[in-house]
Amino acid sequence: MHRRRFLRGMGAAGGVAATAALAGCSAVGGDPGYDVGMMASAFEPTEVTVAVGDTVVWENTSARGHTVTAYESAIPDAAEYFASGGYDGETAAREAWADEFGGRLENGDRYSHTFEVAGRYDYVCIPHEAGGMVGTVFVEE
Repeated sequence: MHRRRFLRGMGAAGGVAATAALAGCSAVGGDPGYDVGMMASAFEPTEVTVAVGDTVVWENTSARGHTVTAYESAIPDAAEYFASGGYDGETAAREAWADEFGGRLENGDRYSHTFEVAGRYDYVCIPHEAGGMVGTVFVEE
């Protein structure tokens, strides 16, 4: 009886150890194919730094629908506006979401944007904004 309990405990401990050992594999040597994931109510990571001309790829890694919507007042003046759904401004993106869930990314969907102007770009997931689902892209020369 004690042997089984010991083996059962070792199996659980081994599973935890294996999970912990593998947890960082994609971040260390693998490429998940995207730069920013969308969890249930957070972008991960919340901040990313890239060079001018780089493309950032977001992927919805959760079961919830999300958007990637730039705060129009929180991007550089000369920068191109970006939002999933291709809207040309924040008001249009918000109205489209309110009307028909415009710009919605389902699980596994990706959105990308190439940043051509250096500066700070703050963005939001419209349906989860009240829960604090915001992120920032820093673009450096």
